[in-house]
Amino acid sequence: MDFQTLKSIIEGLLFMAGDEGLNIKQISEITEQRPEVIEEAVNDLRADFKRSKRGLQIVAIAGMYELATLPEHAPYFERMAYSPSRSSLSQAALETLSIVAYRQPITRVEIEEIRGVKSDRAIQTLTNKGLIEEVGRAEAIGRPILYGTTKSFLDYFGLATLKELPDSSAFEQMDGLEEETQLLFEKLDGRQLTIEDVKEVEEQLEAGVYADQEEEIR
Repeated sequence: MDFQTLKSIIEGLLFMAGDEGLNIKQISEITEQRPEVIEEAVNDLRADFKRSKRGLQIVAIAGMYELATLPEHAPYFERMAYSPSRSSLSQAALETLSIVAYRQPITRVEIEEIRGVKSDRAIQTLTNKGLIEEVGRAEAIGRPILYGTTKSFLDYFGLATLKELPDSSAFEQMDGLEEETQLLFEKLDGRQLTIEDVKEVEEQLEAGVYADQEEEIR
């Protein structure tokens, strides 16, 4: 395998690995190349990204390499995440959110096993919107990230605590996904709230305007 091909493969592997990343040993085993060759290729790839002023970079966190955006571009990502046209949750995002809500703490791999499809984008969307967050690391190989819901999630669905989530105890783990997602839909009273809706309600609740309505929801 020539060096350029190896670098191309590593870039693809890091993209597939998402925010869990890969270490030198893992990449070495996957590509069947010596660790020292992999380390050289990763360092060369990092230099390529920087030299060509790409929109991504390769970062090393606790020995794990992963693709990441550039910190100086953060304001633009914020605008995209909170753009009114992108504020409503898609079906994929809501499915992912329902899994996290009912099975938390949970890893990306576990989410994908339940959904049957890759969920990187949905997880990123929910994280950007502040509905889920990293809550720790699983005691497994690679210490994958564990995800859980946030206070904004409770506000979004008008819940005081997670105990107020609609009961899903009657559903099996795999077969209950559609029902759990529907329960969250119903919690929205048949309409999709946007992030702007949530912010407006929060402001009005603080002013005491929605105190009675909040009591009715609960």
